[in-house]
Amino acid sequence: MPTTTPELSDAELAAWRGFLRVHAALAKQLDAELEASHGLTLSSYEVLINLQSAPDKRLRMADLAERSLLSRSGMTRLVDRLEKQGLLARDHCVSDARGCFAVLTGAGEAWLAKARPTHLDGVRERFLAHLGPEDYERLGDLWERMVPGSTTGGGSCGDKT
Repeated sequence: MPTTTPELSDAELAAWRGFLRVHAALAKQLDAELEASHGLTLSSYEVLINLQSAPDKRLRMADLAERSLLSRSGMTRLVDRLEKQGLLARDHCVSDARGCFAVLTGAGEAWLAKARPTHLDGVRERFLAHLGPEDYERLGDLWERMVPGSTTGGGSCGDKT
């Protein structure tokens, strides 16, 4: 059955493909840099930085998954690994017997203190250096328009989360 949906224009397609490719390339580069320098992935950094910025350095697993842009099952596997490494601990929720919190440990704080400069330098070098202050505001406004709350929730840089 033929579609009646018009194809994307060249400019629309370039914007979409560019967004996807830049995001994938930057995430891959930042992930490799953290792995090589500190032995953990960008996803691990994301989880730990979100815990660090949370009240009492703890979040319910479902909230942590949402903030870290991971599925619940992906979050469970990652938390299992981080718990084995001593970077976070689980704590049961007394108000919900099925609920569980992830809590940042002292070792997790120490790892973040070492990894954060590497990550922030990578973000500055690979992304921000190609933009100017007016671009930061414009992009922030665009991201917020597309996904309200996207610029104020947790994030991988951790400066304002």
